[in-house]
Parts: sequence; C-alpha cells; structure tokens
Amino acid sequence: MAVEKKNIFLKNTKNALEYSSPPRMGSSNFPMRPNVRTHGEFIQQKLKDSYERLTDQKRAAAIKYKNGTYLEFSSESGYDLALKSLENIQQGIRILNVREDLENTITKATVYVPGGKEKYFMEKAEEYIEKTTKKGKPRHNDLISSIEDISLALLDAFWIGENVDMPTDKARWCEVWLRFEANRSEEQTDDNKKKALKELTDCCKLLNISLDTSEIVFPERIIKLIYANKTQLGNLITICDYIAEFRRSPEEINFFEELSASEQQEWIDELLTRTSFDIGKSTICLLDTGLNSNHPLILPAVKNENVIQSVDSHWGSDDHAGHGTEMAGVALYNNLKESLVDDDLITIKHGIESVKILPPDGSNSPKLYGALTKNAVFLSEIESPNALRTICMAITSRDFNTDDGSPTSWSAAIDNITSGSDGDDNRRLFFVSGGNVHPTELTELSYPDVNISHSIENPGQSWNAITVGAYCNDIEVKSAVYKGFHPVADVGELSPYSSTSKTWNNKWPVKPEILLDGGNMVTNGSDFDSCDDLALLTTNRDVFSKPLSTIWGTSSATAQASWMASQIYNEYPDIWPETVRGLLIHSASWTDKMIEQFCQEDKKTKGRRQLLRTCGYGIPNLNKAIECANNSVNLVIQSELQPFIKDSMNEMHVHTLPWPREILESLGEVEAKLKVTLSYFIEPGPGEIGWKNKYRYPSCGLRFDVINSNETLEDFKKRVNVKMRGEDRKDSGDGSSRDWYLGKENRDVGSIHSDFCSVPAVDLCDANFIAVYPVIGWWRERSHLGKFNEKVKYSLIVSIETPGVDTDLYTSIINQIDIEQQIEIDIEY
Repeated sequence: MAVEKKNIFLKNTKNALEYSSPPRMGSSNFPMRPNVRTHGEFIQQKLKDSYERLTDQKRAAAIKYKNGTYLEFSSESGYDLALKSLENIQQGIRILNVREDLENTITKATVYVPGGKEKYFMEKAEEYIEKTTKKGKPRHNDLISSIEDISLALLDAFWIGENVDMPTDKARWCEVWLRFEANRSEEQTDDNKKKALKELTDCCKLLNISLDTSEIVFPERIIKLIYANKTQLGNLITICDYIAEFRRSPEEINFFEELSASEQQEWIDELLTRTSFDIGKSTICLLDTGLNSNHPLILPAVKNENVIQSVDSHWGSDDHAGHGTEMAGVALYNNLKESLVDDDLITIKHGIESVKILPPDGSNSPKLYGALTKNAVFLSEIESPNALRTICMAITSRDFNTDDGSPTSWSAAIDNITSGSDGDDNRRLFFVSGGNVHPTELTELSYPDVNISHSIENPGQSWNAITVGAYCNDIEVKSAVYKGFHPVADVGELSPYSSTSKTWNNKWPVKPEILLDGGNMVTNGSDFDSCDDLALLTTNRDVFSKPLSTIWGTSSATAQASWMASQIYNEYPDIWPETVRGLLIHSASWTDKMIEQFCQEDKKTKGRRQLLRTCGYGIPNLNKAIECANNSVNLVIQSELQPFIKDSMNEMHVHTLPWPREILESLGEVEAKLKVTLSYFIEPGPGEIGWKNKYRYPSCGLRFDVINSNETLEDFKKRVNVKMRGEDRKDSGDGSSRDWYLGKENRDVGSIHSDFCSVPAVDLCDANFIAVYPVIGWWRERSHLGKFNEKVKYSLIVSIETPGVDTDLYTSIINQIDIEQQIEIDIEY
C-alpha cells in the first residue's frame, strides 16, 4: 500500500534518571497468635510427626527413598503464608510450588528440605518461642505465626490443576516439572541440570515409567513428559529429590475441518493474471498441519521447496488435514473473495513458509508442544536466517487448560521463543489463535454468555504472543441448506466462535488482544451450525477437485493478523517485533456493537473491564498502524532500559516529545484523543510458585505515565519516582494522573499496556512528557541467577488525534524535528 505520511520514529528523546519506586500499598496479612509458646510447640510437634512418619515409611519401603523431605505448609484461612521465609537457598531449602485453595481461602506451599537439614524449621520454631526482636516481637514471627499446619507432602501437593484430571489406575501423559539449582556459574548450572535429569531417568526406569526425550528448560525448572498412573506418580515423589510439580499434558489439539466451497478454477486463473509477486524479506511462517505448496495461488509466494518443512521427517511436509493450506490463503491474500471479484491489480510482497507440527494421525500426545514449537521455529530460521518472520499458529488445546489465565509449559515456551531468552537473543513476532467455541456449545449456553465462559485455550496465555480473537463481519445467509436459519451475531459483534479471558484472574494478561474477521454461525432457534456463506473464502489442499475452501473462527482471524504484520514489515523493514505488535494493538478500537454488548455499565471495574476481557483492544486498523494523517499522528520510540542493579531498581526514562502545543491550545474545548501503548517482551519464569515476593512469572515489568495538565515537570517526576523527592520521601508533588479510559488496574497486566483519554484539546497541550519505569520481576528477586543487570527493549507508541477537526498536527510536529531525524529509525539490535 502507498503510504503518504509515515509514522514518525523518534530518537534522542529520553532522559535516564535513577529510579526508586513509590511504596506499594498493602502488606502481608499474618494471624496474631495469642499464645506464642503454645503455637510454637504446636509447629514443632507437626514437624516431628512429619519426620517420624517419613522414617516409618522408609523402614517399610521396598524401594530406595530419596535423601530429602517434601513438606506441605498451610496458612490459616483468610491469611497469608510467609513464603519468602519458607526458603533458604544457601541451606538448599526450596519452595517447589504454591497453591491457593480458593474455596477455603488457604495458601499451601510445598517445600523441599534436604537430608541433614531437618532441624532448620525446628530451630526457627524454638527461637520463636524463646527469643524476641528489639521491637519485642518473637523471632521469626511472620514465618511461624503464618503457619497453620504442616504435613508430609503427598501427590495432591504436587498436582497443578483439577484433581479429576489426575491419572487413575490408567496411565496418562503428564508433565513433570523438575527443580534444579541455578546460579551465575553456567558450568555449575549445567551440571545441576544433568544431575536432575539423570535422577529422573533412573527413577523412571526403576518404576517402569515411560519418559519422553523432549524437554523444555526455564530458569530453575526443566519440564519432561512421562506416561504414568497415579501409583507411579506417588512412587516417583517417594524416590526422586527433584520433583516440583505435575500437570496433565494436552492430548488433543483443536482446529476446524472447514467445509469446501464450489470449484472455481477460472476465478483462480483470472486472479493470477492480475497478481504480481515481488517477495522481499517479509515472510509468514505457518506452524500447522503442513502445506500444499503446489496450489497455484500459493506456489509463487514459496521461496523454495526447503521452506516447507516438518518437525519430524517421517510425517512429510504435505498438508494431511487441509488446515495449513486454508490458513495460507488468508495469510497471503487477506480477503481472497474480495481479490477474486475485484478488478484491481494486486502485489504480494511477503512469502509463505510452513513447518508441520502435527502428525498425520492428528495428535502429539507423547510430545511436549512447547518443545515442538521451539523446534519448528528454529527449523524455519535455519533455512532462512535473514527473513522478517511473522510466526502464525492457529493450533490450540482445551484439554486440562488453566482456565484462570496462569501460564502453561506451552505458553511459557512461546514466551521463551519470542523473548530470545533461549540463548540466541533473537526476539520474534508470534501470533496464536485464542481457540474456538464449537456450535454445539451454544445449545447449552446462549450467545454471548457461551463466549464469556469459554476460556482462551492453551497456549493463548502467552504474555509475548498476540492472541487473536474473532468478530463478525457478515450476516447474509444464501444457502438453501440453511433455509429457516438466521445468523447468531450481528455485524460488528463478537464472533460466536471467539473465546475470551473474562473468567481469568485479573492479574493475568488481557486476551485476546485483537479481533479480526472470524465469521458467524447460524441457528434456527434450537440448532447451531457453521455456514460457508458466513465464512472466509480461502485455498484448499485438494487443488484439482476443490481448489477453494472456507475457513472461520479464530484460525481465519489469526491468519489475517499475520497478514497485517507482514504489511507493516514491508513498509518498515528495520523495526522491532515489539513495535509491530505495539502498532497493531495501538491501532485497534471497538465497534459500537461491541460496546453495546459488553459495556452497558460504563465503569472501569465493570463494563470496561468486561469489554477488554472479551474483545481485547478491538479491531486493528492497518491504515492507522502503518501511517499518519494530518489530524492523527503516531510517534514511535524504540529504546532499552536496565530495570535493576543488583537487588534494587536502577533507572527510568522520561521522554520529551515534539508536540503541537500551539494548535492544541488554539482548539480549546474541541475533543482530542491521546493514546499510549508500551510494548516489550518478558523472559518467563514459570512454575506454580505464586505471584508474590520473588516468585513472579515475568523477568521484569514496565509501566508508563504521562504528565498531567495540572503538573510541572518536577512534580511529574516526583509523583512517579521516589528518587526525585529529595529528603522528603512523602513529597509526591502536586499533580495527579490523567483520567484514562481503562485505568491502571485494567491495563497494567501482561507485557503490553495500551490506554487512551479523550479530553478537551487544551488539556493536552503540555502532554509531551512521558515516563517509562520498571516494576519488580524475577531478574531482581532471584539475584542468585545473575540476571539483575539485563536490559529490556521496549517500544513506546504515542498518538495524538483530533477526530472531529481536520487540523494539521503532522506538519507542526515534523517542523520541530531536525530534518535528518524526521523519519529516521534508530536501530538498536
């Protein structure tokens, strides 16, 4: 597409300042113990009982026991557990997992105590009874008073997920999460990994447990796949010192077997006469069921036969199911039906790649999906290392999903892949579908309630990937087969296929982030079905008999999102993946129909949150993502920040933007819109060890804030940064934050944050100072891993818009920038 006014990429805008975060509100809630001695002796007895029980089990055991002890600590109902104090790295005492019993409001932690360290907690309890601090409190008060019960950890203490998903007498594929000791010595860390893996291998051999060869490695965790029954899992805990948790492994993947459209070979021939292929560095890599690269609409976009691959050479790279070829038609042409019926000339500038990740029998039960995905991405990069690659995966699993939004091994592996934390520092752009509601689900729960209850599927929990949902763009039913049926959703509403994150805990990312056309369903009032008339036309694997097919749901939406990303790469070949991601989300908006559906109660904690958790940030607008207009300007900053130094915060950035101050001031009360999007990738630290204290999932977090109309620059800095307050740490300035539409509680989750405010233009005339600052993450809290000096790259996108007035903001901003910097991109690879 021809771009007249490019996005304005800025450089040299930041002022780096030493940073201290304002004090956090709230604190841990521990129970008061009226009788210290009674409670301390109770804890000692619980520990004694647990160790004696373990001794009795060892005497009666027919197999060799592990060296250490697994203990389960429980909080009092309604109170916290002092998690930090339950661990001592120097002593080898490690928290393995933390679980919340929501029904009884109890926190439980599974802790490993090495052989020879059994007295550790006993001594803490003794000091709690006998000694006091300078303030007169019992020693170790938070730790001991927070504990309500202690017992030997059984299988339930390691199982993450619903207990009904635990294997019974019949063996099932399960993920086993191993702990290993990691530190700043890479050699020692590798030795510790090998030691943990060897012990697991030996134990599985002893217990006749099948162990898969694939693995995923995260900080202090290794994930392996085992085929075991309940008894075998219990015995594995008994003899292995490295178990942290168990989870069920997904055994089925979901994708729709689309219906076929009529053969229209003459359409294809005519389209090819109008289409030129000028393939550059931009490419879309499909991780799917394979690809029929000989399809006449696809073949010209395939660089060579080597880019059509499979993670397993025995599977072949052909499309055994059809889904991959259907994805390719949308990924290449976006709207194939429109391309066929129009007379316009078309130029395709991006290529297509395929890596088959599903075997012909349709399942990968004995494989770790995260490991397969990583291998697939690496295969594509080995073949074409210099491509501007957009990774597109519309394969999900609903089996044993974490319906609260917490990470899975698969979603965490994608976060590893995208962040480049797997040893290669190559950051990647990744799109994943949210997963589909099946028509039969609507017979049990009406639309759109069914969408609200159907959680985003695995691996859509990924923080760094864009998870794509679907909206409805068609309501015309022509087929005689569906006489008496009518469409379920109206144009502009959420597609009946789309899953959501409405049921998730609000601390997890907003999913889906964007919606694209996913088609519609039909109903006669009691029956529900898919319908070709309301789906997207695309390419079919059966070229000779049925060259065209249809596709719908979040699959078609994900392919369209990938097509959009390729267009941005074509226009701006040197930008970062974080920026492409940010531009798409920044350009998105909700339709009036979506607001009517989900935001009837227009409050941040009610309707707006529901709107965000069902429709994400809305439908992306490629024109807005890729170019500016006179009255709508995108300012883009690509930078990097070192969030921590040792165990403290390090720096924040205050960016000074070129700003059309005089124009905004002259517009007075005319409405103007300020929108800010901050995009970055986190390095994952997965494992069910909770969210508080040192066990955070993200390596670090970033946040933004904008100077308000009632603030001086000095007051703005004081409000955001304690370091700027001088001796009076309570002096937070006289300013206040702006009234954002979504607000911090809604937007400050995940690793992309986007919000806007619509106010009189005069209130934005001084809004040219924007702060980017860090929040805590495991890079700082797990200092023994030596990651506290790492830097994080981020993209900051700021737009100013006067939607009701055709005024020239663009020229005003350009005139404030040195000519050589006007459209220059600051490359910081």
